[in-house]
Formats: sequence, C-alpha cells, structure tokens
Amino acid sequence: MILPRLFLFISLFSLALSNEQSNSHILPRPLILETTHLRELDNEVKLQCTSWRFAVEANNLNPWKQIPLECAEYVEDYMLGRGYKLDLERVSNEAGVYAKSVELSGDGKDVWVFDVDETLLSHLPYYADHGYGLEIFDPVEFDKWVGKALAPPLEPSLKLYNEIMGMGFQVFLLTGRSEKQRNVTEENLINAGFQNWDKLILRGSEDHEKLATVYKSDKRDEMVKEGYKIIGNSGDQWSDLLGSSMSNRSFKLPNPMYFIP
Repeated sequence: MILPRLFLFISLFSLALSNEQSNSHILPRPLILETTHLRELDNEVKLQCTSWRFAVEANNLNPWKQIPLECAEYVEDYMLGRGYKLDLERVSNEAGVYAKSVELSGDGKDVWVFDVDETLLSHLPYYADHGYGLEIFDPVEFDKWVGKALAPPLEPSLKLYNEIMGMGFQVFLLTGRSEKQRNVTEENLINAGFQNWDKLILRGSEDHEKLATVYKSDKRDEMVKEGYKIIGNSGDQWSDLLGSSMSNRSFKLPNPMYFIP
C-alpha cells in the first residue's frame, strides 16, 4: 500500500535527521533512497492502473473478466475512497441537470430507465470479500449474496432517483437479475429507500441466454412499441446503455470491478 510506505519514509527520514549529527551511520542515506525508489514504483503502478480504469470506463477495453493483479490495491483504494464517491456524485448531478431541462409531454409516457446493481444498489460488501474484481465472477456465490437483500444504496443515485420521481417521469428499473429474484430484489430496493417505481423488469426464462446488451435492447424496444419515450438511462455497464432504442441521453456510472457484455 502507498500510505504505509509513505509513513515509513517520513518516519525514517525524520529519525535520520534527528540522529544525523551524532549517529549518522545508524541510518545511512542509501536506505532513504531505497525507500524513495519504492514510492516511485508505486506511483508508476498507480499511473498504469489509472490508465487502465480510464480505458474501462471509456469502453475501449473489452471484454475483460477480472482486474489486473497489479491493480488490486488501486481498485480497492478507488472504490473505498473519495474518488469513487465524487465520480458517482458528478454523474448523478449531471443527470439531474439534464432531467430538469426536459419538458415532459404530460402524457405519462416519458421514461427514465435505471439499472439496479452498482447503479442503485451497491455490492461493495460482497466484492470486499472477493478482491474488488480480482476473482473471476462466481454467479452462485453472488446469488447467495443477492438473496440476503442487504445491498446498501448508492446515495447519489438515491438522490437522483427521488428527483426523477418528483419531476413526473415514469421510472422503469431494468435489471439483468432473474425473474426468480423479484421478491428479494423488491425487498432490497425498498429497504434501501427506492420506492414507487412504475415497472421492475427482470429476465424471464426466454431471456436467460441473451447477452445483456441484447436483452436490455429488447426490453427498451418493447417500451418504445408501447409508446414510451426513453428520455434518460442510468447504468454502470455499457451494456445497460448501448444497443437499440437508446435513451435521448445516457449516464454511465463508474465500475472498474467487473464487465458485463
């Protein structure tokens, strides 16, 4: 970790200065230089992993199954740190600004689509035990976690959700979860503060073999055929946003932990 090494460097440097006049041989300068070199290596890893995360968010790197081994600590620090929170807030704020600029038709057909996992609900408690994406995704273990209905809300998304509801949009939740998980999904959403949605759409048996991009496109196609206008769409995966019947504007939330095609 960078912080412990920084603390070690500061401690050693301070001790060296205090003892330099009388016992400069105890902590020779090469030791300090060696510690500085370790910091430079850490900075290079951080730079490389920042570049990797940018490629992920820009959809320039796909498909991928797990985060690079050398980026394990970087992704953990990002997900638990201020950077992830600021990125979520920026996306939600921009979506809110756009939503306020829209003049609704008044016919009840203006829709905002939200994905659920890592868009409304956070699975950081699960991924904290699975390397923040370092491990290959295990659907069986993940479904066990989902079954507990304990995923907390992403607070910026909850704020946006309530704003969208208050503006008069129809709110459709479009998730890749199975129809068999409807009850536990509803329970988790309600407990996390998400209420009064207009539709919760899950994968039926006919959808299980479809890639996420195809499945979500098909469901949006159905909305359009029913006369709905998809004004906004929020999701953490590009497969939530791309394909057919795309929204007027789409808002991509950050997620460097996993990729769903």
